[in-house]
Amino acid sequence: MRRIAWLLLAISSVPALAVAGAAKVRPHYRGTLRIMAREAPVSLDPARLSASQGARIFPVIFEGLTRFDTHGRLQPQLATRWQGDSSDQRWQFWLRPGVKFHDGTALTAEATAASLRVANPAWTVSVDGDSVVIETAARDVDLPAELALPRNGIAHHAGNKVVGTGPFIVSDWQPGKSLALVANEDYWGGRPFADSLVVAPGQNWRQQMVALELGKADVVEVAPEQARRLSAAGRAIVESAPDELVALVFTRAAQSVDETRVRQALSAAIDRASIVNVLLQGQGESAETILPNWMTGYAMLFGQTAEKAESAVSAGSAGTMTLSYDAGDPANQLIAERVALNARDAGIRVQPAASAANADVVLARIALASPQPQLAAQVVAGAAGLPIPQFQGTSPEELYGREKEMLQSGRIIPLAHVPEATAMGPGVNGWRSGLSGGSQLADVWLGSTP
Repeated sequence: MRRIAWLLLAISSVPALAVAGAAKVRPHYRGTLRIMAREAPVSLDPARLSASQGARIFPVIFEGLTRFDTHGRLQPQLATRWQGDSSDQRWQFWLRPGVKFHDGTALTAEATAASLRVANPAWTVSVDGDSVVIETAARDVDLPAELALPRNGIAHHAGNKVVGTGPFIVSDWQPGKSLALVANEDYWGGRPFADSLVVAPGQNWRQQMVALELGKADVVEVAPEQARRLSAAGRAIVESAPDELVALVFTRAAQSVDETRVRQALSAAIDRASIVNVLLQGQGESAETILPNWMTGYAMLFGQTAEKAESAVSAGSAGTMTLSYDAGDPANQLIAERVALNARDAGIRVQPAASAANADVVLARIALASPQPQLAAQVVAGAAGLPIPQFQGTSPEELYGREKEMLQSGRIIPLAHVPEATAMGPGVNGWRSGLSGGSQLADVWLGSTP
């Protein structure tokens, strides 16, 4: 029900962008779509991505065996079907016939297996006819969902280039500076609408908005706290479900019982509602859980576990915590300062500092990367430096238990879940955001500019 509610909300917020635009002009093939992004990959090899990276651009170059649709449902992509054995340790994936890499070579089971071995050296990957068999050392019920992550996109090394099978082909790549893509005329899923994509990576939110206002970009990322204002000003805005975790991540484990209590006290002292309602302008949800409620349905079962009055007694001997934040996002400084203010009221000293080395705690923004909750929990754990939780099944009870263990580790304090917001320039049509962000760029088309 929660996923359906988010889907209906997304649909109701996009009529001017997709429905009304499509009513005026039929989709057609033409034009260059100019995109800006904060992420700046240093390599176009998907195997070098972390689990939380690459969601916006990599999937149009490198496709996985599976993918998630905009409803959060796992779908076939380069695999047509799959099957796991009773132990969930051996999975077999049958490949889609007739698919070619961008250099013209055929997608084969051998090439697919070689790509997956590079990305996942702990897996045993073999070939069985026109299928790929993946074996894991322990039970892995989430393996089909893992294969939808951009880092598991199937890649083929052609000389000094890495090529994929997706709807767009790399035509020029300047690491950290620019990426140019052209339509794949022989794409197995049909030619994409745009003739080409030009991506400017490494652009902060302010740079992106300036480019959009000056007509130098067609699609930009928007800071969550700016989305409502831009929408009111007539900008076409598309939002995902709250799919990014804003959290405090400690750089080491607590060394004593007193230190653990101080961290619990800090969590209890933080006014999360003010962070969301004031600093983030109501865009998102306050959070005491790692996973958002739309994904699990049990967030209300978690509550503050420390009493502020008792915690302040031992906090005075804890010294001063240095809280590091990324100054590239103005909201990060405001959030860090609000955390420090709340901490002071509880007798805890927190000193915010931009990009501080050897900080005690970091204000982190972690993309959940997948609408599959078990996999999302593992992604967060990896990004936060926590032990990766292992799951024996998909029961809510087990998920709740693993998340509770992550919170009780004292290494992470959730603050908020925020959506991914995207702003469009005139003439951009067909952009649809999934529950966990991203878009099917092959379906985006450029119409007439008013």
